[in-house]
Amino acid sequence: MANHLDLEEQEQLDQIKHFWNQYGNLITGLLVLVLGVFAAWNGYQYWQKRTAAQASVMFEEVEKSIRAADLPLAQRAVSEMQQRFPSTVYAQQSGLALANLAHQKEQPDVVKSALTWVAASSGDAGYAALGRLRLAGALIDSKSFDEAQKVLAEVFPPAFDALVADRKGDLWAAQGKSADAITEYHKAWAGMESRADYRRLISVKLAALGATDAAPL
Repeated sequence: MANHLDLEEQEQLDQIKHFWNQYGNLITGLLVLVLGVFAAWNGYQYWQKRTAAQASVMFEEVEKSIRAADLPLAQRAVSEMQQRFPSTVYAQQSGLALANLAHQKEQPDVVKSALTWVAASSGDAGYAALGRLRLAGALIDSKSFDEAQKVLAEVFPPAFDALVADRKGDLWAAQGKSADAITEYHKAWAGMESRADYRRLISVKLAALGATDAAPL
């Protein structure tokens, strides 16, 4: 009986050895790959948290320069933020804040530069879309209508459809194309939530163009 069990055990060992000889390298390789991916993922998560924490500290410096209304200092702080942490939302927020301060200081070139960076950034699609919308507005203000039209022709997240239509209305209105502007404003009005305060502003724009009804066509 003992010899029979020994033979079965030996046969099982031989099968295991044969299996390992045939597939051992493959199994080892897969294990190394899985462990490597796991380690890389943990490392990436740590890097993201560390980067976000550092960017947050730097953003506080950006905010200080904005509150002080010190445009040159704000430009330097934002530039450093964009160089060190370009893929974070803090960099996008910094760019938008700088553009707002530059607008207050009547520095259109700084406004366009800051918004162009935000519009092209990849940190957050929503902030990038907001950057494009504000850039289009700045281009309209400077009568750079062709450039504004190109910006508004880019792809925006669906959630921005109404705001894009509103900005297109501004573009046509600035060029004296009232009919086209009214059409876009109607689209914007229809795309807003029924209780959205922004609808009142669109209604004012429509009234200024002689539209008698703010309801969508």
